Amino acid sequence: MEALTVILWLIILLIPTIYLFFQKKYSYWKDRGVPYVEPKIPYGSMEVSRNMRKTVDVFYKAKSNFPFVGAYILTTPVIVATDLDFIKDILIRDFNYFTDHGISHNDRDDPLSANLFALEGQKWRTLRTKLSPTFTSGRMKFMFPTVLEIADRFKDTLGELLKTQQTLEVKDLLARFTTDVIGTCAFGIECNSLKDPDAEFRKYGRKHIEQPVHGLFITRLMSIFPKFSKMLRLVRTHRDVTKFFMGIVRETVTYREKNNIRRNDFMDLLIQLKNHASIEGEAGENIDSKIIQKLTFEELAAQAFVFFLGGFETSSSTLTLTLYELALNQDIQDKCRAEINCVLEKYNGKLTYDAMNEMHYVEQTVLGMYSNMFISLFIKYLQVSK
Repeated sequence: MEALTVILWLIILLIPTIYLFFQKKYSYWKDRGVPYVEPKIPYGSMEVSRNMRKTVDVFYKAKSNFPFVGAYILTTPVIVATDLDFIKDILIRDFNYFTDHGISHNDRDDPLSANLFALEGQKWRTLRTKLSPTFTSGRMKFMFPTVLEIADRFKDTLGELLKTQQTLEVKDLLARFTTDVIGTCAFGIECNSLKDPDAEFRKYGRKHIEQPVHGLFITRLMSIFPKFSKMLRLVRTHRDVTKFFMGIVRETVTYREKNNIRRNDFMDLLIQLKNHASIEGEAGENIDSKIIQKLTFEELAAQAFVFFLGGFETSSSTLTLTLYELALNQDIQDKCRAEINCVLEKYNGKLTYDAMNEMHYVEQTVLGMYSNMFISLFIKYLQVSK
């Protein structure tokens, strides 16, 4: 009985102690007069069951004159930026102070997770400095003919489908296009997703995005407790997905190095960083010794993988919504077509990188695109002479 009494007293004392602990933690933003989303024990402001759209909606409803809204991940106070100028400060002007995205990575057990988007601190700074020269407008211009070639294949595929089908799933068709573009530019291989909807690149890319290894709760805990998740050897990438993409990259790199093959694509730039620690034609003076270290094969594969993921699904979704809105707004569609025909007339009917950059209204219409490369497909779609 004495033991039971002790246990009961411990429980009675423990419950209010825990409650007071959370109350103290959850007073951070209130004490500072910052608008915040009311937290719930123990999740904080980020409920696991809530989808991202609803979560963002809650934050924007709580915004005021402040450029951000306070929130909590478990008991950790965080801010959610809601002002465009403030967001620009974080992402552009002061990006050196905001190196972390709060995404866990495990380069030992999950090498593809150790990409530029997931790294933090000095590792992120070092890798970013190495990769910055690969995303200049000049490099993108070199890749443009490849994108244009695949856009022509898309046009042919669309023409063939329209002969036999009255209704098309545009989202899937555009995803196949962007898969071929990213696969060619990032990995330097022909994915053939336009011809074969079940091509391996598309299959494994969709699996990674649509079938997460862990549920939302475990995924968030991995980000909150990265060291603990590494101790448990938790991964974010399916084993077969890792095996496929690592194998593809290894074959591509080995073949190019053995046969001294050069191409105007992202993979060629990564191979230069792997073998020479710098990109041909880029100044190598006044660079920190930590930065000039060569990329490892695993680092190379991880960057190619995130380049692939960051392009094929996001871009196809944006293109799908853009074409849908154009179908609803004939006046905007007519303006885009008129600008396309006007600019192409100056370039003798030939779509070039420079011609595309002169299509300002088109670029504004395809707002949200991550790269101007994908506007070429949009131009092909609307390239109709009156």
